[in-house]
Amino acid sequence: MRIRGHIGEWPVDLTLELDPAEWASLAGRVAEQAVAPVNAATPATQPRGDDAQWLAAKALLRKAGSLDGPALLEQLEGLSGSTGAGKRLLVRLRHSSEVKVESGADAPVYHWVG
Repeated sequence: MRIRGHIGEWPVDLTLELDPAEWASLAGRVAEQAVAPVNAATPATQPRGDDAQWLAAKALLRKAGSLDGPALLEQLEGLSGSTGAGKRLLVRLRHSSEVKVESGADAPVYHWVG
């Protein structure tokens, strides 16, 4: 299997080689996931925990208008409860079409553009 494209400005040309047994194993796992029952107790409209944090992170930047990276990360860490989760939210904001990131003097500045 060959995958070509771009990640941002970087070109990607990736070749995956699997033997027939590996393809069969992969196909079996995909089939298992396809027939897994959906949990009826969790409605599709209810946000998952990370979705709720994502919405809160967007609201935080929207309310502030713009924040530099370290200040935003500090607030995201407080919001999510951990440094790792805060960093994941920061990366997600960086790649969001609703956010513009500019180079500041010492750190990137995140602007809400909606």
